[in-house]
Amino acid sequence: MNGSRRLSPQEIADVLRDRIRAGDLKAGDRLPTQAELAEEFGVERGTVRQALRVLHNDGLLSNVSKGSPPRVAEPAPTHDQPQPTMVGLAPRLAEAFSTPHVRIDAACLTAETLMLALGEPVRLVHEGRVRPESIDVRILLPSRDINLAFPISVTEHGDADPVHTRWLAQRNAQGHVLRHNLRSLRSSHGIDVRVTFRALPFTPPMKLYLINESEALMAYYMITRREEPSDTGTLDMYDVLGTESLLFSFEKRAGRRDSAFVDESQRWFNALWETITTDLTLS
Repeated sequence: MNGSRRLSPQEIADVLRDRIRAGDLKAGDRLPTQAELAEEFGVERGTVRQALRVLHNDGLLSNVSKGSPPRVAEPAPTHDQPQPTMVGLAPRLAEAFSTPHVRIDAACLTAETLMLALGEPVRLVHEGRVRPESIDVRILLPSRDINLAFPISVTEHGDADPVHTRWLAQRNAQGHVLRHNLRSLRSSHGIDVRVTFRALPFTPPMKLYLINESEALMAYYMITRREEPSDTGTLDMYDVLGTESLLFSFEKRAGRRDSAFVDESQRWFNALWETITTDLTLS
């Protein structure tokens, strides 16, 4: 590892990560001391400490700040098989609420799935089983002013489309409920809660959930034609399977490929939030 150029913390982390992935370092094994690693890589101990923190944040090391050499962490449970969105999302959110600072970003057609899935972690807070210090939720929803690609009437389009009116009422009602349920934790448990909405200028073809900047979950909106009774008759529409669509999970601790997907998804969301989206007011 000696050479004219000093390795960066990320490069050292990548070397150690490869050793863990290859089985050269197994779960429970102690790493060499910081002094030994500094000598091996020809760097200062501070560089080694930064590399170890990177691996700790990825879930690969434990006991990083305990004073003794860290150990390789036990493999985290993985979510290999995609599950229906309502089955897969709630336990991920419950796990996220066990951390001090909860961060959830979502881009979706309505807040229905997120509203329902948050019921479990909110219940855990009220039972005293988890107690985050802060909860920050950002949600991207389609603007009321655009022509949605779906849901949409099979025959009627434009401002008079009853399906669009129905979608808008659902979008607003679900957003209000979600915000109320989370904000109630501020008064009942003193948790710092922020819930913010912004409006997308397009119809999202998929739903995306980003949890604590460490996991990305996505599901495609599967379009289907269906009929639904209404006060004015039967709505013949092209609609989507939201809660039933399969949810795919990508976790930073699962390796480089998943980690890159999570990071890129977070950058994509942040770019939308900061550029072409607009303030959204739930009427």
